[in-house]
Amino acid sequence: MTAKQAAPAKRHPVAHNKKALFKYQVVEKLEAGIELLGTEVKSLRDHQVNFTDSYARFDGRELFLFNLNIAVYEPASRMNHQPTRVRKLLLHRRELERLAGKLRLKGFTLVPVSIYFSGPWAKVEMGLVSAKNAGDKRRAIMDRESKRDLARARKYRDR
Repeated sequence: MTAKQAAPAKRHPVAHNKKALFKYQVVEKLEAGIELLGTEVKSLRDHQVNFTDSYARFDGRELFLFNLNIAVYEPASRMNHQPTRVRKLLLHRRELERLAGKLRLKGFTLVPVSIYFSGPWAKVEMGLVSAKNAGDKRRAIMDRESKRDLARARKYRDR
């Protein structure tokens, strides 16, 4: 690493959207910055976030995140933010244009997969997803249960 290159920032995870990974098949993932207020950042550092029914959508030429619930920061009292306000996602213009083309295809949606801090910046990992059918969901449940059974059997076998 030369003197001009900065060390890569560590990722400090805040939350993962497990429900989206179960309900949808992730086709592509991308990282986006998120425009936050000060109290929202403090709530994120306390892991006070809920992904239920959150999604991203274009409004004009900009991408916005809807229904992401970042809890109010109690010590801020009256200076708090609205928990489910619309938040702007920060991407380069070329990334936005490429993503807009993919979202026009039938059956694709953009949902947040995880939120983390990369250095001092809050980032959202977005997933371009398509819906899973019931058979795929059942297969995921069976795989998860079989892994759990194998781990349990190994645990008791090694005693």
